[in-house]
Amino acid sequence: MEIRKPSPLKGEITVPGDKSISHRAVMFGALAKGTTEITNFLQGADCLSTIACFQKLGIGIENTPERILVHGRGLHGLTAPCDILDTGNSGTTTRLLAGILCGQKFESVLNGDASIQSRPMKRILDPLEQMGADIVSLKGNGCAPLRINGNRFCQSCTPYSMQELSELPGAVLSGIHYNSPVASAQVKSCVLLAGMYADSPTSVTEPQLSRNHTELMLSGFGADIRTEGLTATILPDPDLHGMQIEVPGDISSAAYFIAAALMVPGSEILIKNVGVNPTRDGILRVVRDMGGEVALLDQKTSGGEPTADLLVTYRELHGTEIGGDIIPTLIDELPVLAVLACTAKGTTVIRDAQELKVKESDRIAVMAQNLAAMGARVTATDDGMIIEGGHPLNGAVIDSHKDHRVAMSFAIAALAAQGDTRILDADCVNISYPDFYETLRRLCAGAIE
Repeated sequence: MEIRKPSPLKGEITVPGDKSISHRAVMFGALAKGTTEITNFLQGADCLSTIACFQKLGIGIENTPERILVHGRGLHGLTAPCDILDTGNSGTTTRLLAGILCGQKFESVLNGDASIQSRPMKRILDPLEQMGADIVSLKGNGCAPLRINGNRFCQSCTPYSMQELSELPGAVLSGIHYNSPVASAQVKSCVLLAGMYADSPTSVTEPQLSRNHTELMLSGFGADIRTEGLTATILPDPDLHGMQIEVPGDISSAAYFIAAALMVPGSEILIKNVGVNPTRDGILRVVRDMGGEVALLDQKTSGGEPTADLLVTYRELHGTEIGGDIIPTLIDELPVLAVLACTAKGTTVIRDAQELKVKESDRIAVMAQNLAAMGARVTATDDGMIIEGGHPLNGAVIDSHKDHRVAMSFAIAALAAQGDTRILDADCVNISYPDFYETLRRLCAGAIE
């Protein structure tokens, strides 16, 4: 993909449905009684991995361009898969599904691509083992593939017949209070989902509040789940019922066009129906701290999730400091914020973002390397970056490391660079935003080949 500096970006766009919410809608719909209808579902590779896994677990799912229909079978309705559950590149699928599978009555194996096989799973193995789950890393390195044995009965010595075994609800886990060392919605959700199969309430306390889509959506399905401060608690054996879910636009996808409008002089973009959940809107707060303007129009709430149209207008920006409690609310947006910081006057410091090292790539190292190739003055640190903004960017060959957020961030960086920029493995954007380049083409015709 080759990209060059455009004229001002003008127009109205929509972005794909929120990835986090799309994943959860399928998962929770599968565990509910009756049918769940999902509209504006993200048809990206990660979310399609979630659909494929639940189909292997016996759930009927109809996927059409207009809607997804998930024919749920209740909390104990999943059936043993006849094959490995392939989660592709999706950490959300891997970690959340692991929590669900620990409460089943069958054995299963979770595995994914090379990236998933190197990403840390010990962060979920530890709390699940505390709950009594039988889950192991098959390579012994704390990563996938993961083997999960939900059947707590030994078939050679149990007093039950095979018929009686098939009718038992599966493993009964112990409810725990888990103090998570990281603010991670995936860890929190994994433990809470396992808690639905526990013998007593299960709670998770985080160091900072991570995104709360699981809590909001499970409550809508009928679970008794409560949040007090940094602690979320779920009661076991909820009676979940199918519902209608309209997935809002993903603010992580909108972030690239927010940055584009703020970087290219004269630009103005309206982004329709974007989720602005307070646990996800950190980018809006940082942009305002940098002197940017993002107006929230037509604000409303759907299914507990606040949404708005975002009107983004070009402004000259200045550097800022990004760290502390705001990091979990914009962890996926930090790569494009690093790009934005290169065009702002003064210094931007990103700290407390060690989580960037264990994403689809080491995003601290990869962003620093590629930004330097474009002429940016950037220093990688152990937990973030220091960026001296206001220096010209030049076109370069960018190695995306097959990381979708890196590829999209440098597509935006190219809009502010002199000369052409070529992005290698540019099609990795299909993981979360299959139409990304087409949307960018519509806003800046002639700048992309």
